[in-house]
Amino acid sequence: MSQLTLGKDLLGLEYLSPDHIKLILDTAEPFKEVSERAIKKVPTLRGKTIVNLFFEASTRTRISFEFAEKRLSADTVNVASSASAVEKGETLVDTARNLEAMRIDMVVIRHPSSGAAKFLADRINSSVVNAGDGKHEHPTQALLDLLTIRDTLGRIEGVKVCICGDILHSRVARSNIWGLLKLGAEVAVCGPQTLMPLGIEQLGVRVFRRIEEAIQWADVLNVLRLQLERMSAGFIPSLREYSRVFGVSVERLERAPRDLVILHPGPMNRGVEIDSGVADGPHSVILQQVTNGIAVRMAVLYLLAGGRADLAEAAKGGQEGAE
Repeated sequence: MSQLTLGKDLLGLEYLSPDHIKLILDTAEPFKEVSERAIKKVPTLRGKTIVNLFFEASTRTRISFEFAEKRLSADTVNVASSASAVEKGETLVDTARNLEAMRIDMVVIRHPSSGAAKFLADRINSSVVNAGDGKHEHPTQALLDLLTIRDTLGRIEGVKVCICGDILHSRVARSNIWGLLKLGAEVAVCGPQTLMPLGIEQLGVRVFRRIEEAIQWADVLNVLRLQLERMSAGFIPSLREYSRVFGVSVERLERAPRDLVILHPGPMNRGVEIDSGVADGPHSVILQQVTNGIAVRMAVLYLLAGGRADLAEAAKGGQEGAE
């Protein structure tokens, strides 16, 4: 296997090469097995200290990173903005520099401002992992989506993936578009015109205005929630109208020319963008996404800490002494 390295930080997929993306996905594969063990821990990052710095509410992403860190035996510290000196007016950089003075190795950051992760990475020596910045990127979510598609279909190249819903406010959509296109997938987006970024076709994606057309075209639907917390009034007439026109329902999927793979990054608004019969149906891989998220984040942390992809299998180590 190549001696390609990931570098100091993971800030997004836009500037990663296809080989770097494949490096992370391939490194995640041997780490999947750790989560299936009776003792879900290996000594790979013993002695490393990782700070989870979350300035936005999060459940899946934060907990997934915590699991990944603990399963690699890293020491972890969780800092929320509501319980930090940020509430007293301290800047992001001062917060991070004070943490770095405590000799940490890595910062996982989620922040409401686009570019916050890069801003921080340019100013501290510790590695920075972007766990979602504003409307910019959410690279580890896209990576786990890519891994799930590859697990399910055996490939990514040539697969037709339609990202449906609130594209305008979605950092998940942006990271997915970059990653999918780099690995040779065909990508489309579908949603109301009011929730579609201007000129998105220039990224190399198709645009569908009707969910029925997207379902006829796609092999995979990645269904996004409406990010109501980022919206002012006027983007959609009502949740009921959105569900009627763009909701992914069992009835609509029954008219598809093939069985579609269904993804959703969560949290789901059941009965709005996706029906429960779809989310819990036989073609949903939503829970597999959650499981793969831990392996992907273990791979990212391992690689940023200097681990080599060709030694990832050995790096899992045994269970002995891992407690």
